[in-house]
Amino acid sequence: MVNQSNKVLSAQLCVVAERYWIRLCEVWPQAQQQLTQNQQQQLQQVFGLSDYIGEQLCRHPEWIGPLFDGLLTTVNRNDFDNQLQQLLSPVTHEDNVKTVLRLYRNQQMVRLAWRDFMGYSSVEDALLDLSALAEALVIAARDWVYQDMCRQLGTPMDSEGNPQPLLILGMGKLGGRELNFSSDIDLIFTFPEHGETQGGRRALANQQFFIRMGQRLVNVLDQITLDGFVFRVDMRLRPYGESGPLVVSFSGLEDYYQEQGRDWERYAMVKARVLGPWTHYSDELQQLLRPFVYRRYIDFSAIESLRKMKRLIAQEVRRRQLSDNIKLGAGGIREVEFVVQSFQLIRGGREPDLRQQSIFGAVDTLYNLGQLEYLAVDELKHSYVFLRRVENLLQAINDQQTQTLPNNPLDWQRLCYVLDADDEAQLRQKVAAAMAIIHRHFNATVGGDEHHDQQEPWTHVIWDVCDDDDALSLLAEHQVEDERIWLLLKTWRATVLKRAIGPRGRETLDKLMPKLLEEILQLTQPSSAFEPVSMVLDKILTRTTYLELLCENPGARQQLVRLCSASPWIAKELANFPMLLDELIDPAQLYDTTSIDDYPSELRQYLLRVPEDDMEQQMEALRQFKLSQQLKIAAADVTGVLPVMEVSDHLTFLAEAIIEQVVLQAWHQVAERHGVPAQMNVSNMGFAIVGYGKLGGIELGYGSDLDLVFLHDKLPAGCTDGKKPIDSHHFYLKLAQRIIHLFATRTNSGELYEVDMRLRPSGSSGLLVSEIARFGEYQATEAWTWEHQALVRSRFVFGSDALAGQFSQLRAKVLQEPRATDELAKNVREMRLKMREHLLKVDKNSFDLKQSPGGIADIEFIAQFMVLAHSNQQRDLTMWSDNVRIFEALAEFELMEFAEVQLLTQTYCQLRDANHELTLQQKKGVVNIERFAEQTEQIKRIYQHYLASE
Repeated sequence: MVNQSNKVLSAQLCVVAERYWIRLCEVWPQAQQQLTQNQQQQLQQVFGLSDYIGEQLCRHPEWIGPLFDGLLTTVNRNDFDNQLQQLLSPVTHEDNVKTVLRLYRNQQMVRLAWRDFMGYSSVEDALLDLSALAEALVIAARDWVYQDMCRQLGTPMDSEGNPQPLLILGMGKLGGRELNFSSDIDLIFTFPEHGETQGGRRALANQQFFIRMGQRLVNVLDQITLDGFVFRVDMRLRPYGESGPLVVSFSGLEDYYQEQGRDWERYAMVKARVLGPWTHYSDELQQLLRPFVYRRYIDFSAIESLRKMKRLIAQEVRRRQLSDNIKLGAGGIREVEFVVQSFQLIRGGREPDLRQQSIFGAVDTLYNLGQLEYLAVDELKHSYVFLRRVENLLQAINDQQTQTLPNNPLDWQRLCYVLDADDEAQLRQKVAAAMAIIHRHFNATVGGDEHHDQQEPWTHVIWDVCDDDDALSLLAEHQVEDERIWLLLKTWRATVLKRAIGPRGRETLDKLMPKLLEEILQLTQPSSAFEPVSMVLDKILTRTTYLELLCENPGARQQLVRLCSASPWIAKELANFPMLLDELIDPAQLYDTTSIDDYPSELRQYLLRVPEDDMEQQMEALRQFKLSQQLKIAAADVTGVLPVMEVSDHLTFLAEAIIEQVVLQAWHQVAERHGVPAQMNVSNMGFAIVGYGKLGGIELGYGSDLDLVFLHDKLPAGCTDGKKPIDSHHFYLKLAQRIIHLFATRTNSGELYEVDMRLRPSGSSGLLVSEIARFGEYQATEAWTWEHQALVRSRFVFGSDALAGQFSQLRAKVLQEPRATDELAKNVREMRLKMREHLLKVDKNSFDLKQSPGGIADIEFIAQFMVLAHSNQQRDLTMWSDNVRIFEALAEFELMEFAEVQLLTQTYCQLRDANHELTLQQKKGVVNIERFAEQTEQIKRIYQHYLASE
């Protein structure tokens, strides 16, 4: 490299330099006295070349002295780790960690940029320095977050009591130790073994610990603060991309790559490297990944995939007109990487020396193996080094992630100054020459025709850069009048072309899209179907198995289009949980909903497929069962097979079946650790669950949460009989906590149900699980009127017959207490007003189906009031928890006019039906005020009649 210190800046660069020098002198008046003439001259030179350096040093003039005192002359990469450890060891708060990391990063980046601009380091050294700095920052942040979380939550352990670390795979240029100046960093997080934390207030599954840790770590590195960021972090290379868990175990990684790994992921894994100090876990992880990346044989099967990828690159270049992009353009940096990595994939299984992350090292190995001629190696290396220098300088000008040549004279002057070019034209010529050499070797290595054969017309419309008039003409030829479909298709295509799908996925997508588009274009409004269908496609683009499923199964394709066009909610479910696409294969099965009474036995049969001792798989199976059954219910719903009342029945009894299995799993897990209370066993738990709200009223909807109250029988004094005995009351507390954990834990298939426990005695401040007799006492002596209203809609959903009988008796006793009607009406009315003030937020022309006057909540309050007011005389009123049967009973006992009951019931069902439809359309439960005006006016009159003050 040539030292730039004796060269002279252009007039325009001098103006920039002078501006920064003046700013520096304002914040550091002693600059001229404390810096030598030579130092001032060099400082002004670098000010003219980099706005980033200028801005940072004007903010932190204290960095200048150490730079001139030796930091510019040499870089000891080990210092990064040591210095960061010293800086972070006394820090106790995460915000301070962010500040320390960002300031250190900026100080070191200024140093490395200065060295690059002034020619103090070679390109190879500059990239190594940047990579070492990035790795040190990532590992320092990881270690601090890990230690902090262990203090808070306990230490994650394996089954043998060994602490489990978070391992980080550096991908791309960070993995290859060839990081750009302003590159983002691609990472994959993993950990060795499942288990639980020890030493915290409660045990937490290792995966949950590391997911939380990963979220914090990304935030520590990626969040933009007043001091900037450390690195932009990209986690999309992990298994399943953005839809996958943030952190998976070694076994999870291995299963994914064995079963679902795609070609593009093999390319990505060539550069994967475990960051930080090397341990036996690092060895284990690299050994685990090797069979996926490097085949045992010479893998010539990769050549056709390479050709297809080449065509995609060429298409991308043409589409985006990337003539000035030195990374993605023809002959750009990516093509060098592609040439080298293709050799590594083809021959790395047989040649261990090729299994390395560095481009420079791999090129030398290819020469030693006789795979590349000396001239090819020389030309590729020199051209690549030149383009990487240009890229690094481009980014160091203003710490921006760019690979596009400048669009302004100032930045061209900066590049020309550093790269010894007379002017822009000469430098452009040098860049073009380097890219031409690379592109020639790229073509020679991969071969194949640059151009596709002409494909069928829809494929042409979908993938080629198609003229608007041509596309619209083709649509018109096929009698498609919905021109918006073309705009949506163009937008979707632009997004897809940026995604790394992989050759096999691209090939399948090429076959699928014309078939899918044909299905969509048969509809009256194709665009309304394409939007939700494309949302599903976006989530499965990198999961070739699902693309192939749709490609090979016309029935599945038809159901996808049918259901997505009918319900955006279903489309969202399919997009979030692509495994549901399996349910579309057989339409007869899809619409054959499970009988209401059969959900428990169906779920038990489903769980038999999963080992009892595999808690993670059991939890996943519960979620998958719920999702698949919910999809069947929704499919029958949107096609009119099930009326809304039956939909709620199905969703409610599905939830009850799941509650039963969750309690059983929780019981086994707690019992295995602590034993069980005296005289208790899995057949006689002495434990019950009461459902409130929609669950109690048999009115669950899609996405409803579960309002639950936990009860237990009277307990004998004493402890459990296990390895770690605990007090019997404590046992039921742990059981309740484990049940909530099993419901709330988010796995690949999402959360099971959101559980709301606020209706328990004393609300959020009350015990999580109550003795049933104490529950009765609370309801009789301490509960508010609104709690008795809630009790009207309560129902026993799990437990023994004996406990069910006790609950029914105490519920009836509380509801049948004599009440002063006026006082009761006043309390119910005030509660309704309070709820309306808090929850009703619509304009005067809109009607909130639930909260507006005359809506669902008013009808529910009428039912609750009537039960509380009249159960003392008509005790059978307490038999039901659902509003429809409560109103039927009120008519039977002549407590309400039959016409009133008929109106209340019909309006209630109509409003719920409308709310239900809006949920499936992913819309709020709000309609035009005129839609139900006639019915709701009558509801308001009935409400006033029964609940109005005198």
